[in-house]
Amino acid sequence: MTTLFHLSHIRHNYNGRFVLDIDDLAIQRGELFAIVGPSGAGKSTLLRLLNFLESPSAGIIRYKDQATPPLDLTRQITTVFQHPILLHRSVHENVEYGLRLRDQRNDKQVDEIIARVGLAAFAASAADSLSGGERQRIALARALVLNPEVLLLDEPTANLDPHNVSLIESIIREENEQRGTTILLVTHNVFQAKRLAQRVGLMLNGKLIEVGATKDFFENPKDERTRKFVDGEMIY
Repeated sequence: MTTLFHLSHIRHNYNGRFVLDIDDLAIQRGELFAIVGPSGAGKSTLLRLLNFLESPSAGIIRYKDQATPPLDLTRQITTVFQHPILLHRSVHENVEYGLRLRDQRNDKQVDEIIARVGLAAFAASAADSLSGGERQRIALARALVLNPEVLLLDEPTANLDPHNVSLIESIIREENEQRGTTILLVTHNVFQAKRLAQRVGLMLNGKLIEVGATKDFFENPKDERTRKFVDGEMIY
């Protein structure tokens, strides 16, 4: 596999407090890589750095072997945040918003994506009138309509009901397996990581404790902290 992202000696702090400390991490093109860990471990900060929304305090992040990728490359990376901000407009208008910003409006493509996330019947409805799970699917559709090469997902199913969790997980799996999209999934749900990912990493206190193939990570972890986390023990 080809390395898409390479992180080297990354340190990041807020107001003098270090929140991220990663010596070396490679993310491969086309993989679905899950980062698990408790709240405050640095997972969401890592996503912001990977989307080049922030620059690390120290170290280098390379995307497609470029440390300072131009706009046409960073536009290939899209994030769905845990608490997405939607426009006070219809579902259709929300999903097409990114395309409009890029002067790429395509109503047919928007309709297809809305149908794909199971919201065709609500296309004309106000986005803020829908349930939390439906709004999360709107946010996912808004990202997918841009045809990203990289999809960064920050707790995409947190606090959702099983029906919406199942729908969103199916869309994520399809996007990776059928379209070859590289996906980095941040979640505190180890069962979700086990179901979806090809590789899993455990993050604690801003550090990557262990990274491995999913089967090895869950069945034969090398670090005792990983074993305890997988077993549901409190390690933080």
